[in-house]
Amino acid sequence: MLVEIVLFFFVMVAGTAGEVCLARAMRTVGEVKDFRPGSLAMVAFRALCVKWTWFGLGLMTLAFFSLLGVLTIENVSFVVPVTALSYAVGTLAGSLFLHEKVTPTRWAGVLLVCLGVTLVLLGKR
Repeated sequence: MLVEIVLFFFVMVAGTAGEVCLARAMRTVGEVKDFRPGSLAMVAFRALCVKWTWFGLGLMTLAFFSLLGVLTIENVSFVVPVTALSYAVGTLAGSLFLHEKVTPTRWAGVLLVCLGVTLVLLGKR
């Protein structure tokens, strides 16, 4: 049981932290306006030169392998709904670390996701 909790923690927190790092990196790189292959390659090269990209990729790799680990222990019909808590973590992280404005309606949606995960957890018993 403790292993599952640790793995779920890494899936949600490391995954969300990785996404926040990549968002910060891409804000440094700038908006993609030209979608020709050469221009996209230049954006990718610029992104690879930003340290936040590498932090994000490392954290998302940790989250991916944690997801693989938890899938060896639990059914996918349980794992996928529980990992939906990462939406709540992501909304909170976006608000706190990227200073994104989160509307009350969006917070209500996050609350609904959390309630749904609670129902899934209660159904496990």
